[in-house]
Amino acid sequence: MKPAADFARYLLGSRIWRFGLVGAAGYVVNAIALWFAHHFVGLDYYASYIPAFFFAVTFTWWGNRVLTFREHATRTNLLSEWVKFVAANLFGFCANYVLYASLLHFAPPPMDNPYVAQALGTLLGLVFNFTLSRRFVFRRQSSKPG
Repeated sequence: MKPAADFARYLLGSRIWRFGLVGAAGYVVNAIALWFAHHFVGLDYYASYIPAFFFAVTFTWWGNRVLTFREHATRTNLLSEWVKFVAANLFGFCANYVLYASLLHFAPPPMDNPYVAQALGTLLGLVFNFTLSRRFVFRRQSSKPG
């Protein structure tokens, strides 16, 4: 049982794995929001992706500030941190959305399924989002000379 516990400790200690875990949960939030925007609000699958992004990015911001980057999360200005996170994640969103829309429009089944396309877009966006979140949103605060 020790190797499994060691592996679990390794995964929880790895920032990229924690980011991926939050991202996987964020995908579920994103998929639910996409479904809701399409089926209840009546938006098409292309337009539904926009509000779904804001639900998912807010969820993943909170998850990453609590789990992935807790030692670098702001203690004072949550709104500013959220805005930086959304701005940084817009790059990943653009790559994500281009892949998503391309698959919906051009790919054969099952790749043209909105939720398959969304999952693949999410994986692509993860690379951008982790790098930019680590470098620009949740970075070590420099100490001020005193």
